[in-house]
Amino acid sequence: MTPYFFGYGSLVNTDTHIYDKTHPAHLRGWRRAWVRTEGRETVFLTVHMDGHSTIEGLIAAVPDADWAALDLREAGYARLSSGGSVHHPIDPAPEVEHYAIPPEHVRDDGDHVILLSYLDVVVQGYLRVFGEDGVQRFFDTTDGWDTPILHDREDPRYPRHQKLTSDETALVDHHLKRLSARLK
Repeated sequence: MTPYFFGYGSLVNTDTHIYDKTHPAHLRGWRRAWVRTEGRETVFLTVHMDGHSTIEGLIAAVPDADWAALDLREAGYARLSSGGSVHHPIDPAPEVEHYAIPPEHVRDDGDHVILLSYLDVVVQGYLRVFGEDGVQRFFDTTDGWDTPILHDREDPRYPRHQKLTSDETALVDHHLKRLSARLK
């Protein structure tokens, strides 16, 4: 049976990858967080275990179990079995894996930033799949909004950046303001 990945960040935006057979899904027992690691100026969006949390995302098939391209895209992450924690509409249930930064690679110090061009891509994906309520749940189930956000919309640094409509941009900006996020 074809394996699937669970994406909870930019992989929710299907314009950023070639994988099809996508389905909305939920990962129980995990929560998103922005984390710093060595060797990068920008933070990673990762997940960590949290028995009280459930996050939304997207699962997609990995044809022929060829993980090489996805592993390269997700360099810096470890690929983990999601076990029975992912709930989705596929029957029989395929094997599902997700990516997370290994805890030993997370740092508490440094002058790291969230790329707004990356966040825009994530929010655009959540809006398309889960609507405005899903976007709010994304922001509410993600930790680390005290990390500064680099306003790079005019000159995007994220390699898979996407063009947003004015309504999509306003939605991102609304939630950043709601969370008192710091733009630089």
